[in-house]
Amino acid sequence: MAKNLDISIPQNIVPLDSILPDEPLLMMGAGPVPIPARVAAANGIVINHLGDTMSQIIEQVKSMSRYVFQTRNGTILGVAGPGSAAMEMAVANIVVPQSKVLNICNGFFSHRLHELSKRIGAETIKLEVSGPESASPQQVEDYIATHQPAVVTIVQGETSNTVCNHSLPEIAAIAKRHGCFLIVDAVCTLSTMPLNMDEWGVDAVITGGQKGLSCIPGISLIGFSEQAWQHIQNRRDSLRHWCYDAKLADQFWNQGSYHYTAPVSGILAIHEALRLVCNETLPLRFERHKRCSVALQQGIESMGLTLHVAAQSRLNSVVGINVPSDIDAKRLLADMSQRYRVEISGSFGPNIVRIGQMGEQCRAHHLFRTLHALGSSLQCLKADVDIPAGMAALEAVLSQQG
Repeated sequence: MAKNLDISIPQNIVPLDSILPDEPLLMMGAGPVPIPARVAAANGIVINHLGDTMSQIIEQVKSMSRYVFQTRNGTILGVAGPGSAAMEMAVANIVVPQSKVLNICNGFFSHRLHELSKRIGAETIKLEVSGPESASPQQVEDYIATHQPAVVTIVQGETSNTVCNHSLPEIAAIAKRHGCFLIVDAVCTLSTMPLNMDEWGVDAVITGGQKGLSCIPGISLIGFSEQAWQHIQNRRDSLRHWCYDAKLADQFWNQGSYHYTAPVSGILAIHEALRLVCNETLPLRFERHKRCSVALQQGIESMGLTLHVAAQSRLNSVVGINVPSDIDAKRLLADMSQRYRVEISGSFGPNIVRIGQMGEQCRAHHLFRTLHALGSSLQCLKADVDIPAGMAALEAVLSQQG
């Protein structure tokens, strides 16, 4: 006779449809973003992770990724995990313990690169950029000349505070001139704005599925330059990570062998997401993202609100809005979610809310719905906003440029 278990069956467990809202929320925050039907359908398929079908899919994923990363000969690997897992993989494989790393920090995720570098055992130098501003190429060059790091890390677009490092091409050229490897976090920017890996001389580009690519969370991509890959191949020390060891991952992604059980459904989903990007083409996709984000920004300002970051440092992929001082940001978010079924993001410190402009978020009908929900919720909280002016400005900009 079976012995009675000490742990009882949990009570009050209900099906998901009893927990989720009756009407799906429109996800207009800093990620995850809405996903196309083809991507969602692919995510429901399971196949053999080592079969011939998967081999064909992997080859196509790598081919499409090279287009999206803008690299001819870069080594592409997938990562079973969020964008931060790809970030950790880049740092673990390029940074040698006890070597110097310059971390350019002007937001939450650039500080995460600093934390990862420290955990690898690097000697880290932090360049703190004051205020919500882009990094200065001259300041970066001064730090590199003074400290002579082996690796430089930077985030192209900080979703945390909506700052964009617009001078990335110049910073990449400086890093290359001084013989540094450059790691770039492009989780929210890849496919939403230009990033030319080969032309700019970037050694590692990381991205997550759930933002610019309009794919599911939990599947990510990383691209290594030829020089970075040679450096990885030449390393003779044992990495402190096993899952994130690029030489082991290469067995699956480039040699048709086994590393660990791949996230099959996620790979199928990112295949479809990449295919949709390639079908649209990068120039048209960049133009769509810029047009929609600028229109939204104009609508926000015409409504009577202010944007958190000055134009010269502003990220278009995620728009930061200063919350009026007498408004509770959490109540604003809750009202938008409960009343209008639109979800945007709070902040990592500043008194702002953030609206995503990545992938499927950049559709006119989503913009009108989101801006109206924002304005109406603010009015319910007694804020003085001009909703008609904001909606008119949004429509005018979309009409002029579209």
